Amino acid sequence: MSEAGALQVETTGETVGEAKWAALRELEKLQPGIDKTAVRFQVLSEGERGLLGVGYAPARVIASVDPDAVEAPVAAEDESELGAEVREVLERILDAIGVRAQISLQEDDETLVASLGGRELGLVIGKHGQTIDAMQYLVNAIVWRGQVDGRKQVVVDAAGYRARREATLESLAVRSAERVVSSGRSVDLEPMTAVERKVVHLRLKDFPGVATRSEGTEPNRFVVIEPE
Repeated sequence: MSEAGALQVETTGETVGEAKWAALRELEKLQPGIDKTAVRFQVLSEGERGLLGVGYAPARVIASVDPDAVEAPVAAEDESELGAEVREVLERILDAIGVRAQISLQEDDETLVASLGGRELGLVIGKHGQTIDAMQYLVNAIVWRGQVDGRKQVVVDAAGYRARREATLESLAVRSAERVVSSGRSVDLEPMTAVERKVVHLRLKDFPGVATRSEGTEPNRFVVIEPE
């Protein structure tokens, strides 16, 4: 059944990602609190969709993990219903992109921050934060499902990326604004995500002598800093 005493299950799904997700669920039933980052997968079949539904074959995987690979338990009273849902959505996204990461949550009255830790965080962050911003957007869209009132912002972070990137953007914004004031000419910044453009706009909102606006179309939309 297993290798050197490891827990092992075989599962299927329409895709390899779904088969892996099912395997994690089965392992959790066998060993509650299992450390998902320690799970090893063997893909037996990537599956076939077939033509017009004919010849469909599911994806098949074997998942195994050492029985002592257990995460520190999270007390139920310490994790809200929103936190539990955010954790589940992020686990599914991470599994779909093939990244193993640990998730820690911090929640206050206005914000829930989901911080990711692990060895493959470069894939999670992506170029200029495009991947992690997309994950953050998707998580918010799923957990709130069209609800407008009473929404609490969910922030997805990885290895302190948000704070580092915000500091970098604010420094760039100030330097560029100083150039605009001294030269009297507008400056176009590099294309940024909506989250990053907002950081620049807010930093320069009260900066004397300049105004900001966004131009272009996604994903190449950028901030223009111009003399006021």
